[in-house]
Order: sequence, then C-alpha cells, then structure tokens
Amino acid sequence: MVVQDGGKSFLRVNLVWKLVILFVAGVLGVYLFLSRADHGLSYHSLRLDPLLQAWRKEDFCPQRFAKLEFAQHYPRPKTYSRGECACTPVHNFVILSTQRSGSGWFETLLNSHPNITSHGEIFSVRPRRHNFSIVSHTLDALYNLDWHNSASKNSCTSVVGFKWMLNQGAMEYRSEVSSYFKRRGVSVILLIRRNGLKRLISILANAYDRRQPMNGTHVSHVHSEEAADLLASYKPTVDVAFLKNNLDRYDLMIKNALCAFEGTRLLVIYYEDFVKNRKMQRTVQEFLSVPVMRLRSRQWKIHRGPLSQSVTNWKEVFRELNGTSYQGFLADDDYS
Repeated sequence: MVVQDGGKSFLRVNLVWKLVILFVAGVLGVYLFLSRADHGLSYHSLRLDPLLQAWRKEDFCPQRFAKLEFAQHYPRPKTYSRGECACTPVHNFVILSTQRSGSGWFETLLNSHPNITSHGEIFSVRPRRHNFSIVSHTLDALYNLDWHNSASKNSCTSVVGFKWMLNQGAMEYRSEVSSYFKRRGVSVILLIRRNGLKRLISILANAYDRRQPMNGTHVSHVHSEEAADLLASYKPTVDVAFLKNNLDRYDLMIKNALCAFEGTRLLVIYYEDFVKNRKMQRTVQEFLSVPVMRLRSRQWKIHRGPLSQSVTNWKEVFRELNGTSYQGFLADDDYS
C-alpha cells in the first residue's frame, strides 16, 4: 500500500509539472504573438508598400523615432552595401516646382547640408517619363539609393530626394504620382514663384541665351557676379498680346498642383518669402527633420535690377497689367 500511495503521489506531482510547463508555454506563445502583432501594426508597416516590406524582411534595425510624422525607410541598395549605415533611417522627399522659380538655387542650399542629397532634375530626360511605369521604376531606384551622380554623398545620408518640374511628368501623371508619394511616405516641398511676370521674363532671357549663348556656352545658373551681369544685359521683349494668357496658365498650373498633392505630407514655400526671410531655412530643415544649420549656395541671382530695366517694352507691359488681378506683379521693390 505504501508503494502504491508513493506511485500515485509521483503521478500527481508529474501531472502538476506538466500543467505548469503547458501554462508557461501558453503564456509565452501569447506574449510572442501579441509582440509580433503590435510590431505589425506599427507606423512603419502601415506606411510601407510591398516593395519596402521586402526590403525590411530580414531587417533587425531598431525602429527609432517612431513618433515622427513621416515614414522611415531602411533601403538596401543593389549597387553597394550601406555597411555600418544600414540601420540609418532614410527620409524621402521631392521638390516640385517650375522652371525659373529659384528651384536650382533652392536645391543647392539643401545640398550644402551634410545630411541631405538632392539629385537634380532626373525627369528632364524625356525617356524617363515616357509612361508612369518607367517613372515608378526610376523613383524606386532613386529612393533605394541606387541613383548615383555628383550630388550623391556617403552611405549614411539620411534625407534623399530630387527636383521635379511640374511639366516633366509630375502633373501628367498627377494621380499616380500622388498615390506613390502617399504610399511611400515621400515628403513634398512645393516651391512657387509668386510673381509670374518675373518668372516669365527670366524664361524669355534664358531661352535667348540657349539659342545664342552670351558667354559661349549656355548656362541656366551662374556662380559669379560678372557672369550674372552678362546674362542680365540682355533685355527680352514681352509679347503683351499673350501676356495675361501666359500668366493665367501659370496660375492654373499652380492651383492644380496644390490640389493634386494636398493629400501628401506637403510644405508650400514661396520663393520670394524664402529669399527675404532667413528663418524659412529653419522651416525647411525641420520639415526634413535634419539638424538646423546655415545653408549656403554659390549661385548668383541673374536679374537683380528693377523690372522696368529688364525688358525693352516696359510701358506696354505696365499698361497691359495695370488695373488687372496681376497689377501686383508690377511692384518690384524687393528685386527677388
């Protein structure tokens, strides 16, 4: 009887231990499941598309800065290894603008920051915007850090983007582009020149220099006062018969762009405000989430004098716009 009681006691103890082990295993399983579920519902996973999910499939980088309002990416370039920078998150951005709106100068300012790389007008090459499939493929390569040019910095660059003119496919594929930006968490800077008349005069002068280079070689931007004065010496003649129509078309394009990209993470910058207010540099850097510093550019402004001295038929231009919704463009005291 004693042996039998001992056997029953052993069986009871053994059963208790099995139940304890099962309970612990069950609790551990629930914990792991909830941990993975919580990870799956994180900000990153909700904002990344299937391609980015594939890039992160074997990524064990800590998800830092999870409370930021933009997506953090951990690209894996096909052309090189990021090495020790593999866990440095990358913030994607784009500068949307129009020709002769200060975007070249603006981009050189951004590229003077050690943490920012902006690759220029990649869609100025027409075959790259033949259809949206090609556009998307090009964007994937750039945001995966597989786009290399003189603007490229080291593998630890934390902010990567480019400059995109609205008439180079951005508006033609506006719906698809906007969806791409939202899906991929691309921050959008829309740089607008408020004074459409000054922009038009700059376009006319630049077109003339393209046809007949004044210094032997056409350049859209200059890096010395002498070169700027040489280009500014040409005074175009504005066709007043189509002046208001040209300004209307520019105004409509800007309104359409504001509407098309309003659902993205968007910062609207007016060129004139950025020139006059140095605090705007801080605004842009905070938007891109980089350490704030003084940004510099080697570019010189070409037309620095009053508008009345920039065209051959100023009186006609003045009469055409005075009393219209565009008469404010005639004021040029800031020379911006």
